[in-house]
Amino acid sequence: MAKKKSPGGTPATSAVTSAGVPFVLHSYDHDPRSTSYGEEAAEALGIPVERVFKTLLADVDGALTVAVVPVSGQLDLKALAKAVGGRKAVMADPRDAERATGYVVGGISPLGQKRRHPTVVDESALGHPTVNVSAGRRGLELELAPGDLVALTGAVTAPIGRG
Repeated sequence: MAKKKSPGGTPATSAVTSAGVPFVLHSYDHDPRSTSYGEEAAEALGIPVERVFKTLLADVDGALTVAVVPVSGQLDLKALAKAVGGRKAVMADPRDAERATGYVVGGISPLGQKRRHPTVVDESALGHPTVNVSAGRRGLELELAPGDLVALTGAVTAPIGRG
């Protein structure tokens, strides 16, 4: 039996569809000249930047770790390491992030990755009724409840964003 295609047709949309989690899929025309994918998404969709979250990968003591932080700020690497019981975190090489997740930079989703990695969602997400994350490609965003994002990724929440 063939798998049913989910809206948007990405591993991220398949993951939320399979889980039965309510979500809204938003698409927009991605500008290849854009240097800030999350801010581009917020502007194109008319969503406050505080509700749009970017997915970053870091190496924490030799283990790839997913960090989900507001696009309006930056990732605090020390706080990320602390949140997962590590000592030191550095940003992962973009090629390693792409290989490990199955997504391209600018379209990395915390959902539907090739394999599950330790994940930390910035605690500010819990202050919003819904948040937006990449749906697995540039120009496609998933809007869902932050509690569902945390549950689906097996994430912990911690203050890992700054600014």
